[in-house]
Amino acid sequence: MPLIDKPLPELLTYAGRNPRPADFDAYWAAALAELEATPPRPELRPTTVLAPRNVEAFDLRFTGVGGARIYAKYLRPKASAAQGAKHPAVLQFHGYSGHTGDWLDKFGWPAEGFCYAAMDCRGQGGRSEDNGQVQGTTLRGHIIRGLDDPDPRRLAFRQIFLDAAQLARVVMGFAEVDAGRVGCFGASQGGALSIACAALEPRIRRTAPVFPFLCDYQRVWEMDLAKDAYEELRLYFRNHDPRHEREAEIFTRLGYIDVQHLAPRVRAETLMFTSLMDTLCPPSSQFAAYNKITAKKDFVLYPDFGHEPLPGQIDRTFSFMRGL
Repeated sequence: MPLIDKPLPELLTYAGRNPRPADFDAYWAAALAELEATPPRPELRPTTVLAPRNVEAFDLRFTGVGGARIYAKYLRPKASAAQGAKHPAVLQFHGYSGHTGDWLDKFGWPAEGFCYAAMDCRGQGGRSEDNGQVQGTTLRGHIIRGLDDPDPRRLAFRQIFLDAAQLARVVMGFAEVDAGRVGCFGASQGGALSIACAALEPRIRRTAPVFPFLCDYQRVWEMDLAKDAYEELRLYFRNHDPRHEREAEIFTRLGYIDVQHLAPRVRAETLMFTSLMDTLCPPSSQFAAYNKITAKKDFVLYPDFGHEPLPGQIDRTFSFMRGL
């Protein structure tokens, strides 16, 4: 089998390269305290896009940290709230720069008795508000947004990770949702957010990340893969630290938003999908996070696939979530 990364036995023991800031736990404790102090003020409005027969579909907006109003699509089995039924729920997170997409491909979840929510990440391709102000460059992406701000709380992905946890809290608070039976999934950035959501909201019961992004930035750079989705790392160094005199400082700052360092907090049963020819989110970066999860876990390998749709992955994710 061709290799673009470590052999599988080494992947299963790989511990990651990117530094973990010394005050990492305090950083995220303060972040969760800010989230706790942020009233979500959820608002549901029936969508005007279409009127499905057996599903109720809503535009959902809630407040994230800093006061931004975050948008999500929310669907539930028809009349479930009025009947007093309690349903499991799933949350889905989209890929980097994307959005929640169309409604139709989501109807299978409520048709099978699930409530379902999909969130637009702030400042990306959807309808969520982005009200953050930071010092320094914002060129080409959210990984480096806030990297030059004196306050590390301004890092963009800190706010997006907290939005994912806030979405979970909002959905868990709906009358028709069984808060003890909630899972989350997504691919690439969505895979990273699935891990972050489960780490920051410990009631998440199952998570199914697909080739998670935002893991082990230094490993990605050392593999010369700071391009495509990670291109902003290369541009940042070229424009702002061309001799890498601040390299250790920069990667340590990025450690606050490195999913591998949040992974030990995950209590949810985890099923990770990974493709061994992935040159956008290399397998070792993904296993840096997976190997730190101490909850019940398993992974599904696609040896010949890269960062692309994986045959059978959606069906297997659905079957996994039926165990909620």
